[in-house]
Amino acid sequence: MLAELETLVRQAAAAAVPHPGSVAKPDGSIVTGADLAVQQFLVDALTDRWPGYPVLGEEMDEAAQRAALTRFGSGAWCIDPIDGTTNFATGFPAWAISVALIQDGSASLGIVYDPGRDECFTAQADAGARLNGTLLKAQDEVCELGACVAAIDFKRLAPDLACRLASEPPYRSQRNLGSVALDWCWLAAGRCQLYLHGGQRLWDYAAGALVLQEAGGAAWALDRKELYAPMLEARPVCAAANDATLAAWRGWLEM
Repeated sequence: MLAELETLVRQAAAAAVPHPGSVAKPDGSIVTGADLAVQQFLVDALTDRWPGYPVLGEEMDEAAQRAALTRFGSGAWCIDPIDGTTNFATGFPAWAISVALIQDGSASLGIVYDPGRDECFTAQADAGARLNGTLLKAQDEVCELGACVAAIDFKRLAPDLACRLASEPPYRSQRNLGSVALDWCWLAAGRCQLYLHGGQRLWDYAAGALVLQEAGGAAWALDRKELYAPMLEARPVCAAANDATLAAWRGWLEM
C-alpha cells in the first residue's frame, strides 16, 4: 500500500504547476490554483483506489472536513496538497505534498514528497521511516540545547515566548523553512535537533510527525491533547531528535 501511495503522490506533483494569482483565506494564509489541482488529483486517486476511506483535505470546506474527522476511527486520509503555499507561490524552493492515513487515533502511513529535491519521506507505523527508500534515523545521542539547531516558526508563538527565544535563545542557531511537513522530516533526517511551532493543523503534521516518530524522534503537543486528536483547530507543538533532548527542550519552554 505504501509503495502504491508513493506513486500516486509523485504523480500528483505534476499537477503542481504555477497558476497566476492567489487568494487569501480567512486565517491569512493563501491558496493557489495548484493547491486545488493537487488536492483534486489526490481526492480522486485515493477514493478510486481505496473507496472505504474518506479524505480530509486542507482546501475542503469545513463541513466536509468535519465529516471526515468522524471517520478517523475506521480510517481516513489526511492531505495537505501543497504545504508551504507561500513558498510555492513566490518561488522559494521549500514546499511539499503531504498524505497520511489516520486509523484508530494515530497515523498508520505517511508520505511527504519534496518535488524540488526529489526527496520522498515515507513511514509506516512500527515499520520505520525512509528517505528515498533508505532507512532514516534521527540523531540518537543526547544533544545539549546550546549545541542544537532549532526549526522555529515565530509568528504563531505567544509574544512573551517569542521575545524570550529571540533575546535568550537556548540553542546554537535557528531556522524556519515555511513548510511544516518538511520541518518534521528534516528533524527526522538529522538536519536540525529541535522544533517549535505555535499553531499547526492536522493536515500540516499528520504525515511528518509519523516520519519523525518512526525515525526515533519525539514530539509533544503543548495543549496536552493527543497529537492525532480529531480536531481542526491549530495547536502548538514541540519536538526533538530524541526523548532526552525533548525533555530538556520542554523543560526550557515550560520555565
